[in-house]
Amino acid sequence: MTITRLPDFPWDTLADATAKARAHPDGLVDLSIGTPVDPVPPGIQAALTGAAWIPGYPTTHGTPELRGAAAGALARRHGVLVDPADVLPTIGSKELVAWLPTLLGVGAGDLVVLPALAYPTYEVGARLAGADVLRADSTVAVGPAAPKLVWLNSPSNPTGRVLPPEHLRKVVDWARERGAVVVSDECYLALDWETAPVSVLHDAVSGGSHEGLLAVHSLSKSSSLAGYRAGLVTGDPALVRRLLTVRKHAGLIVPHPVQAAMTAALADDEHVATQKARYAARRAVLKPALAAAGFSVEHSEAGLYLWSTRGEDAWATVDWLAERGILAAPGTFYGPTGDKHVRVALTATDERVEAAAKRLLA
Repeated sequence: MTITRLPDFPWDTLADATAKARAHPDGLVDLSIGTPVDPVPPGIQAALTGAAWIPGYPTTHGTPELRGAAAGALARRHGVLVDPADVLPTIGSKELVAWLPTLLGVGAGDLVVLPALAYPTYEVGARLAGADVLRADSTVAVGPAAPKLVWLNSPSNPTGRVLPPEHLRKVVDWARERGAVVVSDECYLALDWETAPVSVLHDAVSGGSHEGLLAVHSLSKSSSLAGYRAGLVTGDPALVRRLLTVRKHAGLIVPHPVQAAMTAALADDEHVATQKARYAARRAVLKPALAAAGFSVEHSEAGLYLWSTRGEDAWATVDWLAERGILAAPGTFYGPTGDKHVRVALTATDERVEAAAKRLLA
């Protein structure tokens, strides 16, 4: 039996830096991961508990109410029109990212293209499927190859870079000519600061057709539902139907209470705006503090992170920050070209963000 060899889990390698940062007299400020720290809005909590009595199996496709709420949110928030039948809830977005190549039939000898700097699970998913991986930020870099799957991520994790509609459209056209599926990770689409990101399903990118396109969304960031494992995928009706069929057989189902919570979250834009304002306020504190401490903050025009560099090895910067009780993720977690950057997350309480800024300015 062949066992898939995967890289070490990146955050396990931060143990020494974590211990050093935790030893700070004023405690640890953990800016290394994108996990929410703000409470789940009360209305979403009520929807979760209100569905706790339901005894039967939920449907893999999700309730009509959930799919309708998702389609409505995509239209209101991002100008994207999808049929509710083409929405599929997922057990968070990471599960889908990891298994999507396998679920789509990608296998040994196939090629998966992902950004040069990318969320590590894109590569993990390709490796689980037995596929080859190519990191490239342009179709020119890919050359004449005919990949089976192309990952896009705008706004980017880790860099916060936003790809303009013209760039996205070129990738879509290039992939369609080669019969490749384009999957856009849009988990940070609602967190725009300096540039407005556009979904791959928007008419300006898709040309009015979702053929060959999938968009992955998460409620972890916009609604603080990381603990609920609440995500969805939508796009090409034929691809969604294929995923639905496989997921039915595999028992990949979002629980009833979580579906109810998702429905409430997707129907309410006010809490999304409130959460965005929290992150904006934290960004307004951290970004100038990093600049004053000698960092250059690059890209970072959207999303939850400040892509920062002191012009030195990433691990040296991680150590420098840890001495001040601050934990950040080295850019090498996301690809070889991140070797001089760190990813600084906005996901800490107001008090901890203020503490980090004071330490940077000391």
